[in-house]
Amino acid sequence: MEIRVLRYFLAVAREGNITGAANFLHLTQPTLSRQIKDLESELGQKLLVRKSHRVTLTPEGMLFRKRAEEIIAMVNKTEAEFTSMEKSMNGDIYIGSGETEAIKPVAEIIKRLRDEHPGIRYHLYSGNAQDVTERLDKGLLDFGILIQPADISKYDFIDLPVKDTWGVIMRKDSTLAKKAFIERDDLTGVPLICSRQAIQQTHSTNEFAEWFGGDFDKLNIVTTFNLVYNATIMVEAGVGYAVTIDKLANTSENSSLCFRPLKPKLESGLSIVWKKYQIFSPVAELFLEKLKKAF
Repeated sequence: MEIRVLRYFLAVAREGNITGAANFLHLTQPTLSRQIKDLESELGQKLLVRKSHRVTLTPEGMLFRKRAEEIIAMVNKTEAEFTSMEKSMNGDIYIGSGETEAIKPVAEIIKRLRDEHPGIRYHLYSGNAQDVTERLDKGLLDFGILIQPADISKYDFIDLPVKDTWGVIMRKDSTLAKKAFIERDDLTGVPLICSRQAIQQTHSTNEFAEWFGGDFDKLNIVTTFNLVYNATIMVEAGVGYAVTIDKLANTSENSSLCFRPLKPKLESGLSIVWKKYQIFSPVAELFLEKLKKAF
């Protein structure tokens, strides 16, 4: 299986038809069709459903597309790393993170490093802890920023000197908006919008569940989310109250939303992690040096 053919398949999947993909790849349509059929024969699976003017992916094709994208991303990252070795501090750094204000001190390091080495490019990937660690383990990311508590036993890490404050985002015209803090009893019986990661975690690694106590399973969780922006849309629509961390949504004077912290106060620390025994590119090694000096 050749990398070239993986790129061919991804072009077909993206364009939705052989002709458009062939034009994009500067190939003839018969040549591209033959390459895709040879790929299917090699895999022993049908990847495409061919119709008159378009193609769709079979379930096997959708799985193969995901794997092909991961392989191509790794190839591109590897090529960029070796290209950077030929030049003075030019290259790419890949960072994954959940939504958190902790990215600010990291952004300050990136800014200073950019001033010294403008040839360095940064690629940010947003996702929850599972998304970030999965890409980190596959080598698609150099670094990940994880909200504590998290299982970081297989990583090297630096604790960041910031903490996220937990609370509830709500409409300003809601009953709870009159309170300065949100306590456990306030959340009993009201519709809640919670992060999917928090719901899936065990209580031993779920600070919000520990904060709430033994009746956590009785909470009325009506919606789960992965990105806070989407959760705020649900809050604005009156679906419920979003349990999340501060400073991720617009709760300014002009906003229809407000944030109220939990009481007792609940904070989460953060760590920036990387694979143990990781062999970094020169630019990623330089970035790590800056992190260690700063933190």
